[in-house]
Amino acid sequence: MKKILVTGALGQIGTELVFFLRNLYGKNNVIATDIRYNETNIVTNSGPFAILDVTDGEKMLQIAKREKVDAIIHLAAMLSAVAEQKPLAAWHLNMNGLLNALEIARELGIQLFTPSSIGAFGSSTPKEQTPQVTIQRPGTMYGMNKVAGELLCDYYHTKYGVDTRGVRFPGLISFMAPPGGGTTDYAVDIYHAAIERGRYESFIAKGTYMDMMYMPDALQGVVQLMEANPEKLKHRNAYNIAAMSLEPEEIAEEIRKHIPAFVLDYKVDPMRQAIAESWPNSVDDSAAREEWGFSAEYNLEITTADMLEKLRGTKAKAR
Repeated sequence: MKKILVTGALGQIGTELVFFLRNLYGKNNVIATDIRYNETNIVTNSGPFAILDVTDGEKMLQIAKREKVDAIIHLAAMLSAVAEQKPLAAWHLNMNGLLNALEIARELGIQLFTPSSIGAFGSSTPKEQTPQVTIQRPGTMYGMNKVAGELLCDYYHTKYGVDTRGVRFPGLISFMAPPGGGTTDYAVDIYHAAIERGRYESFIAKGTYMDMMYMPDALQGVVQLMEANPEKLKHRNAYNIAAMSLEPEEIAEEIRKHIPAFVLDYKVDPMRQAIAESWPNSVDDSAAREEWGFSAEYNLEITTADMLEKLRGTKAKAR
């Protein structure tokens, strides 16, 4: 990749990915876009930025042409919990935004990365070591959007030769930006609460396992896949990738190694709990490992130590 357009750049993934890409490829070669402007976000202060509503295909095309980009990383989306509250708005944003990005990639002959999610699976999917290719019958609007997105990317690759690529992200843990309404958000919130209050009230029930990943592994995975040899990519638009299968008590126990008095309480949100229970406990990422060399480096112990250190530093600067 030489010049990249990133949509949804002020979200949880985008905030860190744009910074990561600018360090790799140069700040002027990564054009960040989002529907809003945030003058305090590192994305808007470290390189080119433009306001973009991804449902406006003409505006997206104008920016892509003007900047002469050769890749789009399409992150703009409404996440699982919010999408359940606003299903029609979620369909409009998630599907029309992706179709616009695909059409631009087709017209300009450029590469496209868009993430799928473990939300693309449903209650009928095998829960343990979910296979790369398996039953996908999600019960949420977000999940349906992700399955449709995987299929659309397959279609544009097969019919038009667009170089589409993607991964099924697990829940992502990061410190730089707040989560955006996902079911796995508790795994980010719990660290903030540990630093600020010494206790946390989880909206996900004890014993509920979900796949999680620390953001540095996710960022490296995006770049690895985008730079991979296309001839080796058999499952190019929906690779399972994995790092940790966790439930709330395990995170709390690791936090107590650093903050011994930390208290974890529960106030389960029925909607998000139902979503979590329909998702895999763990996934098989052997296809990603074999086809483009993915390998996560961060386990829970390393993630927790780094998260707490980074959050303490961030909050100290804010005071």
